[in-house]
Amino acid sequence: MKLEKRLAIACGLMLVCAAVYARDLDQDEALVLRQTGIILPLEQLVDLVLGRYPGGRLLEAELEEKQGVYVYEFEVLTTEGVVRELKFDARDSRLLKDEEDD
Repeated sequence: MKLEKRLAIACGLMLVCAAVYARDLDQDEALVLRQTGIILPLEQLVDLVLGRYPGGRLLEAELEEKQGVYVYEFEVLTTEGVVRELKFDARDSRLLKDEEDD
């Protein structure tokens, strides 16, 4: 196989991988996004999560960016002992996912 063809295939694979990759943002990046009004405050989304599962316990919260979309991802332990994974659009608090975690 010619070198040019191999390079083209490798570049294509890298673009596909980059398109589906979700990147966790650190606290400094999250602060800048919050201060500039791009994303909503974490506390506002935590209230939504715990409102969906009263008495639940928040286990994890993180902010991800995937293809330019900012998403808050939460894990919550319900009062029934079930761990649920919830994802919200960080810009408008729209619920994207709510399912039992594996």
